[in-house]
Amino acid sequence: MSAEIYVIHPKNPEIRKIQNVAAALNDGAVIIYPTDTGYTLGCNLSNKEGIARIRQLRNIQEGKSLTFLCDSLTRLSDFARVSNKAYKTMRRLVPGPFTFILPASKLVPYFAQDTKRRTAGIRIPDNILSLFLLKELGHPIISISAKIDGNPYTTYDEVLDYFAKQVDVAVKVEEPEFVGQSTIIDMTTDEFKILREGAGTDKLKEYMYTIEE
Repeated sequence: MSAEIYVIHPKNPEIRKIQNVAAALNDGAVIIYPTDTGYTLGCNLSNKEGIARIRQLRNIQEGKSLTFLCDSLTRLSDFARVSNKAYKTMRRLVPGPFTFILPASKLVPYFAQDTKRRTAGIRIPDNILSLFLLKELGHPIISISAKIDGNPYTTYDEVLDYFAKQVDVAVKVEEPEFVGQSTIIDMTTDEFKILREGAGTDKLKEYMYTIEE
């Protein structure tokens, strides 16, 4: 299998190409596509078979939560239970390279959740192409970093070439500009925990310090 490849402008995405990718997602496709944190593997949030394929590609065990992208906080309460403190914090940080771990609602399929904690990861990317695609779809997209296990020094072109042989659609941008892996924050309680430091960590710590004063 070899993916259908779309080269899309990162700042002025061609609408017809975005529509074609969205149509493929709605038909059950697994894709590789760019976000602000790098190339990621994705499918519709409700695509059970697609999520199983992504778990296999990235060697992620069943029962481990997966991250999905939303285009804004507008429908956040549809997918997660969010405290006032968590919501106020998220409003200050999005869009950006932050993954928020939150208690999942019933609209998040069990096969995309942490089955023990009933949580999921939610992100609003600071990436025009991703946001165009999300708005075209009208629902979340799974977002799992496209990494080649055991080889952390691969280039973005090598990552794209590797996964393009294993997915249905590959979305490519020329001269990609990514900020690095996301910072992960556990917001299941009002005692927030940084589970992984990544891009934007300094901004997050600065804000957390101000709200604790």
